[in-house]
Amino acid sequence: MIYLLLSILSSSVIFVIFKLFQKYRVDTLQAIIINYFFACMVGFFGYIKNTDVTIIPEKLWFPGTLVLGALFISVFNLAAITTQKSGLSVVSVATKMSVAIPVFFGIILYNESTGILKITGILLALVAVYLTSIKTTTGIKIKKENLIFPLLVFLGSGIIDTTIKYLETTYVAEDEVALFSTSIFAIAGMIGIVILTGQALMGKLRITGKNILGGIILGVPNYFSIYFLVMALRTEGFESSTVFTINNVAIVLFSTLLGILLFKEHLIKKNWIGILLAIVSILLVATS
Repeated sequence: MIYLLLSILSSSVIFVIFKLFQKYRVDTLQAIIINYFFACMVGFFGYIKNTDVTIIPEKLWFPGTLVLGALFISVFNLAAITTQKSGLSVVSVATKMSVAIPVFFGIILYNESTGILKITGILLALVAVYLTSIKTTTGIKIKKENLIFPLLVFLGSGIIDTTIKYLETTYVAEDEVALFSTSIFAIAGMIGIVILTGQALMGKLRITGKNILGGIILGVPNYFSIYFLVMALRTEGFESSTVFTINNVAIVLFSTLLGILLFKEHLIKKNWIGILLAIVSILLVATS
């Protein structure tokens, strides 16, 4: 349970950092790419001891880290496009409701339990995510021509979680969790460098100190959000469908509360209903 709580805390801190990016006008793309390298350094120097990194490409999970690294960058860019075209609420809903994908695969592939309380909790969790994320009384509106972007964010986010679960279950040894997590960030960072190089060639790159600082600050909780999630998935007695549901809903819940406390965000009636449903869904899933 402690790993799940730490994963939730780490991911919620990321929410606060992104809000500060917006306040101080940090270039999010640059900060994200720099963050990948710093997250890699956190894992490499903090958790990896006496490991020959040249053997990483020989690991059975290595091809999976290539996929995950590419997905990290791709989903982020799609989320940015979705925010511009449809708003932040749409991104939040698409990202968090993607929990349905790993939950579905957990039940189908790993024969995880499907009791009435658990199913009810999962369905309530999806409703809670939607109600907590929307910031207008009219709900979410997406133009037909822009629908593809939140759909891709939904699929990409779900595939990331499902792939992490598959790899950690099938290929990642118990003493390789840190190496596995670090490798994902290293790959994402390398792909990010290619993107920045392209921007530089087009004369669009302008790196500033605050972008670098933002990336460094983001790197620590970002690394631990993945590391602790993988460790939570390995916790005996917790099924992946339970872990992913509680993790995603609790992040939405805690992030919303942080928004109220730190940024004086105003919640509408639907948000408060969503918070209540989030609490109920967590209790149902955790006790089922």
